[in-house]
Amino acid sequence: MARKIIVIVFCGTLFAATICGFSVLRNQRDVSSRSISFRDVTASTGISFIHTDGSSGRRYIVEPMSAGLATFDYDRDGRIDIYFLNGAALPGTQYDTPPRNALYRNLGNFHFQDISHGSGLDDPGFGLGVAIADYDNDGFSDVYLNNHGPNVLCLNNGDGTFTPVTARAGVSNGELVGAGACFVDIDTDGDLDLYAGNYLKLDYESHVEKTINGLPTYPSPRDFFSVADTLFRNEGDGSFTNISDSSGIAAKAARAMGTICSDADADGDADIFVVNDVDPNFYWVNDGTGHFEESGLKNGTAYNQFGDENAGMGVDCADYDHDGLLDFFMTTYRGQMPVLYRNLSKGQFQDVTTLCGAGDGTFERVKWGTGLVDFDNDSHCDIFIVNGHTEDNIEMRDSGACYRCPNTVLRNGGDGRFKNVTADAGEGLRGIHCGRGAAFDDLDNDGDIDVVILNSREAPTILRNDLSLKHNWIQIELRGTFSNREAVGANVRMTAGKLALLDEVHSGRGYQGHYGSRLHFGLGSSEVVDRIVIQWPGGGSRVLTNIAVNQRLMVSENGTVFSMNPLSESHPFTAESLRKKRRMRPFD
Repeated sequence: MARKIIVIVFCGTLFAATICGFSVLRNQRDVSSRSISFRDVTASTGISFIHTDGSSGRRYIVEPMSAGLATFDYDRDGRIDIYFLNGAALPGTQYDTPPRNALYRNLGNFHFQDISHGSGLDDPGFGLGVAIADYDNDGFSDVYLNNHGPNVLCLNNGDGTFTPVTARAGVSNGELVGAGACFVDIDTDGDLDLYAGNYLKLDYESHVEKTINGLPTYPSPRDFFSVADTLFRNEGDGSFTNISDSSGIAAKAARAMGTICSDADADGDADIFVVNDVDPNFYWVNDGTGHFEESGLKNGTAYNQFGDENAGMGVDCADYDHDGLLDFFMTTYRGQMPVLYRNLSKGQFQDVTTLCGAGDGTFERVKWGTGLVDFDNDSHCDIFIVNGHTEDNIEMRDSGACYRCPNTVLRNGGDGRFKNVTADAGEGLRGIHCGRGAAFDDLDNDGDIDVVILNSREAPTILRNDLSLKHNWIQIELRGTFSNREAVGANVRMTAGKLALLDEVHSGRGYQGHYGSRLHFGLGSSEVVDRIVIQWPGGGSRVLTNIAVNQRLMVSENGTVFSMNPLSESHPFTAESLRKKRRMRPFD
């Protein structure tokens, strides 16, 4: 049941109660955009990648769906690297040099080196979705590509190269059209299983070219049959078994897009939220043994507040309102609002988009990659949305639409409401592109979150976060020993003064992509983290107290804690030891 809003104005001071889950006792906090500022640094990064969608003019529906991307530290050097997915030639198209995926190694200070050739990750398939995790628990992140056509699993060799092991693992998933993918431990046995979203059944022989007002257009997803998603169980020996039928996942079919796994109902096991295109969303509730029941209609996530299914795109998960519960945000097509699903507890959600202003200025955009991210380190998750139309000729038949569009930033005011601050959030938001996937990570290890955007049919965009405010922060990287190595599914609760923060480790999120394996917490003016409680997958927990701010911690399930300063990994991490050693050296 939605909470009521009570507003009383007295002597010029605004008092309010339970607005979008917040208790606001005095004037709303200033929501000016000056604390968020992005600068486009693409030209100086050394990144020369150009995306292609394989188009031939026949307008196959998979063309505008490509692609997601991933940010992760593939070589464990402490810097976040970038992996771009690419399309491939579709019928009627030929390339002198076939397009391939591209891996860029982070050299520091926003300089990147193309190491695709010889890395084993320069896959020539038609890329759509990607998920990253250490599925074999050897200490290095592996890569799963959810392609149009056979999928690919790449094993990280630990020496900077990857080996395709798809056949041995048994996860190619046939000739399906891929979507989002997630690694997830469905039964908390310490081995990461694999969820592969499937979009639709595409038959080139039956392709029908369509027009609107005499102009060529892409077909609708409704012109194709939907396909059930696929769930693979990790057998712990390098192989997987398709358990889609026995797990219940194959019981329903839809046109999947973005996916994310989360223990949002806090019952100790991971559920799976699938954002579908022109179908009701799926929310697969785990019974704890790896068997799932689709419960989107029951828990309020299948439809929006008007009872309509959406043309869903991307999805992210975070506690935007500091109530200790994980919420979901999803992007949608033009003519639809994005959806902010507030967690009401006990497995129930409510669409609070309009009430909270979480879609301000986005109705006329086609919305793709997204993230619930604290860009100004004030402790409140802001919203980033990547925009761009599917139709490259849309402006010829719809004057209100744009093929290439500015992206959108919505700042969380800390009172439960969001404000569109795009126009004042730096020159990096003035670029006009046709965006798809997005990833959010601290690329230069300076304590704020930067942005990478894959643009369709052109170069990507790299946005440096030029945070001017001196807000504090802390980053947590987890290493499982009894649970899976990258602690996928672990959650971290943190208190710092009056702040109570929550985040969770995900593998696969946004628009068919991956980012954020290193958890980032903005702390505002808090100078000490009083308490950190880590809940590991499977039930174990770890408590840290009196933690210094402005550092990155590596916390192992076996009890080891390091402050990950490249100059000294034994750097003290407690507030007491930091006071004895006042100087904090930067990461880079």
